[in-house]
Amino acid sequence: MAANSLTVTDNRTGKVYELPIEQGAIRAMDLRQIKASEDDFGLLSYDPAFMNTASCRSAITYIDGDRGILRYRGYSIEQLAERATYLETAYLLLHGELPTSAQLDDWVYQITHHTWIHENMKKVMEGFHYDAHPMGMIVLMVGALSTFYPEAKNGIDGETRKLQIIRLIGKMPTLAAFAYRHNLGMPYAYPDNHLSYTGNFLNMLFKATEVKYEPHPTLERALEVLFILHADHEQNCSTNAVRSVGSSRVDPYSAVAAGVAALYGPLHGGANEAVLRMLGSIGSRDKIPQFIKQVKEGKAKLMGFGHRVYKNYDPRAKIIKRMADETYEVTRPSPLLPVAQELERIALEDEYFVTRKLYPNVDFYSGMIYESLGFPVEMFPVLFAIPRTAGWLAQWQEMIEDPEQKIARPRQVYTGPAQRDYVPLGMRG
Repeated sequence: MAANSLTVTDNRTGKVYELPIEQGAIRAMDLRQIKASEDDFGLLSYDPAFMNTASCRSAITYIDGDRGILRYRGYSIEQLAERATYLETAYLLLHGELPTSAQLDDWVYQITHHTWIHENMKKVMEGFHYDAHPMGMIVLMVGALSTFYPEAKNGIDGETRKLQIIRLIGKMPTLAAFAYRHNLGMPYAYPDNHLSYTGNFLNMLFKATEVKYEPHPTLERALEVLFILHADHEQNCSTNAVRSVGSSRVDPYSAVAAGVAALYGPLHGGANEAVLRMLGSIGSRDKIPQFIKQVKEGKAKLMGFGHRVYKNYDPRAKIIKRMADETYEVTRPSPLLPVAQELERIALEDEYFVTRKLYPNVDFYSGMIYESLGFPVEMFPVLFAIPRTAGWLAQWQEMIEDPEQKIARPRQVYTGPAQRDYVPLGMRG
């Protein structure tokens, strides 16, 4: 009997099976040999929402939720947020190693010179109502890019794939900025290739009548750090959507559009918006004790605390909290900041929340930073989608190159009626 194995006894038949354990997992297909009879399909694992099922092997992002660890390709998120740029981090996610100086220069040049979008895309944008949600616009616009680059469907070819990756990372901020200005009724501001990735994004968002827009370095860096923190996060809902849709060998624009659509949901990309709405409903520090009481009674929800993966302090939340302090030195602090700080203090000391390991997550302070930068809440998930594009593409590329991956097709546990005979209309009921 192998040491790295699981011995299973099927009490229905008395048969004993030995299942190999590899990297802390058993292969689901190994369960198929466990049958109650010859015509039995074989045993399935039932796991709604993939709570304990690995759908892939990945070398991109590592998370230890119990210890509050997040690493990209082995590098801690703390070091990357402190020392790297977003495009350097994107290169790391996609190529597996940090770039050399020459590689980074070429990478930045390529992406910088793919920020422009076809003028016809503006006509697509202009078809939206003035108050259309920007995420809805981004879903359509990203998907529409596939019609401008029909060669993108050949994702198996490495050079073709590389070009689409550069195009998507370069154009995503442009699409987001155009959606923002469309909502405001402002003319679109075009990319400025002399600015950094985040500086150019701020330019396309906020440029007015000045000849040359110069972003504030503190705000530019704050956005850079936020982009790094949101670049990837393992097999979350939107990443799973990108991998699942991409497994059909569709072009990356359509796969990423699926990721944007998943991120659109309030349980995913809309979480920091929910934090702001919660803080706004509390209103002032003196009302926090009553709110805490309602949370404990199940009458209210504490947003921005706890995480599906982290059972410790979200490492991204600590970094964002520091960035919030720096951002508020050059912007008007959010009037909700005192409420957030007091709520965090109480929650971190209250036994009810401590025993449940409800620590602040990345959404708790990010929404207030976005608000201080002048973004409406509808733009929050868009600001999530821009940096996550690099992570989505890294995951998509890894899936394409993995020989074990096939088109996604989960099994089901059928719970409907058994075979029935058709009843003529006049004889029913």
